[in-house]
Amino acid sequence: MGLDPDHVVVGVGESAVGRHPDVLVTQALGSCVGVCLWDPRTRIGGMAHVMLPSAPASGFSGRPHRFASIAVPELVEAMVALGANRRGLVAKLAGGSAMFKGDSGIDSIGGRNVAAVRMQLAAQGITVGAADTGGSHARTIELHLDTGVLVVRSYTFGIREI
Repeated sequence: MGLDPDHVVVGVGESAVGRHPDVLVTQALGSCVGVCLWDPRTRIGGMAHVMLPSAPASGFSGRPHRFASIAVPELVEAMVALGANRRGLVAKLAGGSAMFKGDSGIDSIGGRNVAAVRMQLAAQGITVGAADTGGSHARTIELHLDTGVLVVRSYTFGIREI
């Protein structure tokens, strides 16, 4: 069974922007953080699947949007280029779990990812309106660009809308 044609899948370390009727989807958020931005006036939205807080100073290869320090500012700029109002953006987060034995709390990889994403959003002047972060369970999320509702699915807690 395939996804609806309006569903845009955001892979690990990737980001995407779209407008209504698109639905942005990412799966398997464990310690990773799904960063979702939405402009209620234009119904333009964006999503990034962030794996790590920041890119190493010595350089890196691969997907740059796996780092909060790159993904968040570039996601904002891509949305503005599509016509979103930077000052009107609403942020929602999901993920940031402690998925590994002995890896818990704010010092976990997930906790550090959430903190880095929040810091990057604050630097952009964007506050987090809702979040489903932490715990020790994986999540799949869908950002509906018609309403800005973020649907969070997990085996542990079922379906939640934020």
